[in-house]
Amino acid sequence: MANNNFPTLTSAARIGTLTIPNRIVVTAMGVSLAEEDGSVGDRLIDYHVAQARGGAGLIIMGVTGVAWPVGAVQPNQTAISDDRFLPALTRLASAVHTAGGRIAAQLHHGGLVATHSAQDGHPLWAPAIPPAFAGDFPDYFLPEEMAAFAGGVVPEVKVLTTQDIATAVGQYAAAAVRALKAGMDGVEIHGGHGYLLSSFMSPSTNTRDDEYGGTLENRARLLLEVVGAVRAAVGPDFPVWVKLDSREIGKKVGIKLEDAEKVAPMIEAAGADAITVTAYHDVGQGKLHSGSNIPHEPGMHLDAAKTIRNAVSIPIIASGRVELDMAETALRAGKMDFLAMGRKLLADPELPRKAAEGREAEIRPCIYCYTCVSTAYVREPVRCAVRPETALEGQDWAPSPAVKRVVVIGGGPAGMEAARRLDAAGKQVVLIEQSERLGGTLQFAGLAYEPNERLLNWLRRGIEASGVDVRLRTKATAELVQSLNPDMVIVATGAVRDMPPIPGHDMDHVLSGDDMRALMLGQDSEALKRKTSWTTRLATKVGAATGVTANLDVVRRATHAWMPLGQKVAIIGGELVGLELAEFLNERGREVTVIGEAEKFGGGLLLVRRMRLLAELREHGVAMYPGASDIAITANGVTFTSNDGSAGQVAADHVIVATGAHGDSTLADSLRAAGLPVVEVGDGTGVSYIEGAIRGAAEAVAAL
Repeated sequence: MANNNFPTLTSAARIGTLTIPNRIVVTAMGVSLAEEDGSVGDRLIDYHVAQARGGAGLIIMGVTGVAWPVGAVQPNQTAISDDRFLPALTRLASAVHTAGGRIAAQLHHGGLVATHSAQDGHPLWAPAIPPAFAGDFPDYFLPEEMAAFAGGVVPEVKVLTTQDIATAVGQYAAAAVRALKAGMDGVEIHGGHGYLLSSFMSPSTNTRDDEYGGTLENRARLLLEVVGAVRAAVGPDFPVWVKLDSREIGKKVGIKLEDAEKVAPMIEAAGADAITVTAYHDVGQGKLHSGSNIPHEPGMHLDAAKTIRNAVSIPIIASGRVELDMAETALRAGKMDFLAMGRKLLADPELPRKAAEGREAEIRPCIYCYTCVSTAYVREPVRCAVRPETALEGQDWAPSPAVKRVVVIGGGPAGMEAARRLDAAGKQVVLIEQSERLGGTLQFAGLAYEPNERLLNWLRRGIEASGVDVRLRTKATAELVQSLNPDMVIVATGAVRDMPPIPGHDMDHVLSGDDMRALMLGQDSEALKRKTSWTTRLATKVGAATGVTANLDVVRRATHAWMPLGQKVAIIGGELVGLELAEFLNERGREVTVIGEAEKFGGGLLLVRRMRLLAELREHGVAMYPGASDIAITANGVTFTSNDGSAGQVAADHVIVATGAHGDSTLADSLRAAGLPVVEVGDGTGVSYIEGAIRGAAEAVAAL
């Protein structure tokens, strides 16, 4: 066994009376995997059992409703509001224990955020009438997303009386007793994220003038009463802890770190065994939806966790895009006692076990694409772009035993994933790739957005460690494939990227998406040399093609400031490829303009990633013209008609056309005509990006 590089992270620790075998906690997430009536079913059990088998020290169930159906923020949210839910909750706890895990229920009331229960006529429970909504958040939604998010009902707000408050306190206490009876290992009281308890704590939403409003002590009163009531109800030995906002980011009037620092000892005195440190934000600001409780910035809550840890003597659970090496360092530095993970354990629930066994290179990486997070905004069950099994663990993902030999054509993400899965299932696999290296468009995506490179490297390592017969620089023909005598052929050749017939597209300063990919990957051609007019091309600038093959970071460093492009770059196309190219070039000092026909930019990006990327592009001076028409390329730039009907013109040294990709079944059809059994996956069937490639490959393998 390889060395364990994370001895502190994988060591045992305690929360109250509960001994936890390692410091990795599955953070509570709203995954919408319960049954429609709020009860636990097989799908949620299978999801948590996979986490237990993967070695997580503790699993915290997400948003378990103490007042369900009141206070529900999502469809298919788990309920713990009535004894009728006990049998299924007991079955869940037992299944997790049988798999070697420990599980706690997160006691939750959505309060002002309970817009799902509002669709059924339940008012939003609140300390006071909230301030009017303001901000750009709705502007980022595509029309179909907004329809799913809004639901068509304007909710009514119920300002709680002291009697209502007493009812809520009793609901939390009764729910904790049910968790104890169900065999859970503890409960987390959700005191953050704008939900009921947090809304009382925040001066932005709590404008009461009674004993539950005004001073910090009064605003914390409801949370402290809940902690005290829960502790009294379950006795001294059942682990109870609180999830606490360390601050509310972006709010002019909100919870500050010094507030959390003062409240934390009160929570401890009320009977809590630990505190989970989180944060919230001004929900009106779209970018902040990936800037607080689900942060884009690595480790952004660790200093706040340290501040709160210094104020109490109970353990601190921290979270927030913390990689394993960062977690080990933070634990040793005393910034936290446990690490709560969400996205990374959706990508690979086996992460804790692999880390403990020194197999971190085998951990399937999270690429921080926000697929999982964005599902909540459109009321869908959680899913993961890089692990199709997430939330579908009960399905059979294995191919048929009757299929023995498979030819996979195309070495991009879909082809590599299909080949990797087939090899793991014991099949004989031949992987044919026309170019000199595996990766396809994912190589390009890895340069534009670094987390994608982690997935590329993981897929390549998986192929290298497998028995797959890889044939590079090989053109797939019907004759070749027939000679390999396959039981099935999987075609994963990717999309065709034609140059659309934009006036002026054939000028020398105009590059297609394929041109940009070749440029960034050091692939040479006379046409590309003419278009970019460089004298020292990328392959020689970097050093050698072998360096490019081994590590895209070599290319990233070499192109950080230097690229054979002019200072002013116009990009035609405002979807995923165009926007990530704009980000890449802007970071390298170019003046970038994005022009596109779509009324709203960001198609292909999941909502939460889209909100951040568009905001950051604007902050960094990237001009964007959605809803443009009559787009034409000139010798000096691009002309167009703006969405308001006015004439637009931007100067550009180079123009990149990032549109025109489409699926192409020509090869698949020729193989079918030759009598071969064919399945198509990935962008060859229509552009579906990384998630479509990985999911399509997994589903194709399972369907064989």
